[in-house]
Amino acid sequence: MIQTRICAYVFIRPVLRQLALTNFKNYALERIAFGDALNCIVGRNGMGKTNLLDAIYYLCMGKSYFAQNESQIALHETDFFRIEARIDLEGKEEKVVAKVIPRRQKVFERNEVPYKKISEHVGALPVVIIAPDDTQIVTEGSEVRRRFLDNTLCQFDPAYLQHLIVYERIIDQRNALLKRLAEQPGADRSLLRVYAAQLVPPAEAIHKARAAFVQNLRPVLQALYEKISGGQEIIDCKYQSQLDEADFAELLQQKEEKDCILQRTTAGIHRDDLVFAIGGHTLKNFASQGQLKSFVLSLKLAQYEWLKAAKNMLPFLLLDDIFDKLDADRVAMLMELLCTGVYGQVFITDTDEDRVAKIAEARGMDFLKRVVENGRIKGSE
Repeated sequence: MIQTRICAYVFIRPVLRQLALTNFKNYALERIAFGDALNCIVGRNGMGKTNLLDAIYYLCMGKSYFAQNESQIALHETDFFRIEARIDLEGKEEKVVAKVIPRRQKVFERNEVPYKKISEHVGALPVVIIAPDDTQIVTEGSEVRRRFLDNTLCQFDPAYLQHLIVYERIIDQRNALLKRLAEQPGADRSLLRVYAAQLVPPAEAIHKARAAFVQNLRPVLQALYEKISGGQEIIDCKYQSQLDEADFAELLQQKEEKDCILQRTTAGIHRDDLVFAIGGHTLKNFASQGQLKSFVLSLKLAQYEWLKAAKNMLPFLLLDDIFDKLDADRVAMLMELLCTGVYGQVFITDTDEDRVAKIAEARGMDFLKRVVENGRIKGSE
């Protein structure tokens, strides 16, 4: 109870009051009101539950969590989509609008004023999403884990996002030059060295931010995993980068010949990784399905805790179809955590119309239920 009061008075708590969608995935024209605490979005598979969460995520991050190509977002046979939100932020109503014509135009507005760059909006409304495919953070390649790092840090530090944008642009330019040099043996490499020098400042800033983040995240992750798993195993998370032990400028110089042969930049923070372990062994190779799910759930909740503390604000928490992927014990533990009052506005999707409601009622938690059918909100309870 004390913890709930502390959160209520210390942390800024944005509340999404209303969401209006036009041509967003399977929503032609829909307006949805939400409750302050727990929102249960229920319906059969394929009805648009996940799309609703993705609309909230898009409004916060300026991109979809699930679609790589924005042309996949607009409703079939339409060429634009629009998201509008009414948000209560410290007692004031904020209006945030995204207007997108895929491949042509993307405009974000806050209180009728357009942002000059979408990146200026990222982090204004922090968000954490937990989805079934998040196990890829452990099972897939390092790119997925770097995306997790960047997703978190971009919401906290606008400078980090700018460093990332600059770094990725220069990497693309350097790699394009390496391909041209391969077609011109003996060509002047001076521009290659100019790009190398330009890469150093943003890379060092990104490396420093990632290392500090993982150091702070680690004890939170371990504590959450112990709670969710019942303290059965010890897990760990470590940051791995070529910049840990070497000066980046010297590393680029050492790798120049190899880069020319391979026609790509082989050293840098674009090769960073997170190393996850359980009981002293690699998580990917030794974890059971239950351990894997517990770890990913703990990782995302640790991300939430870090963002909350770093920004002094409660992020939106989006939980997509997780109850069908977790056993009863983990569901119970998760709901216990959600009922502590340390989380802000929560959105949960489920195929079972009554499961979340029954759990919330049993714990005395306020909730609002929305039923989705074919991109329409059927009603609420």
